[in-house]
Amino acid sequence: MYLSKEVKADIFKKHGEVETNTGSAEGQVALFTYRIAHLTEHLKKNRKDFSTQLSLQKLVGKRRGILAYLYHKDINRYRAIIKALGLRDIIKPIGTRDSK
Repeated sequence: MYLSKEVKADIFKKHGEVETNTGSAEGQVALFTYRIAHLTEHLKKNRKDFSTQLSLQKLVGKRRGILAYLYHKDINRYRAIIKALGLRDIIKPIGTRDSK
C-alpha cells in the first residue's frame, strides 16, 4: 500500500507539529497533497479510470476547502503551508471578487 502508517506519521510530524496531531489543518492539507500526487500519477498511466478521477476531484475540493478555512482563520499559517508544499495561491479574498 502506498500510504503506510510510517509515511502518514512522517507527514503529520513534519506539518502538524507532532505525529499524533492528525486533526490539524496543515497536516490534513499535507496528507491530501500526498494522496493527490499519488492519484495523479495513477491517472497518467490509467486514463480511463473514472472512479479514481472522481475521487481525485473530491480530494482536491476537500483540500481547497481546508485551505480556504486557513486563509480566513490565520493568513500566516495559510502562507506557510502553501510555501512548504509548493502549492499555488488560489484562494481569493472575499472583498475582491469581480462583479459583473
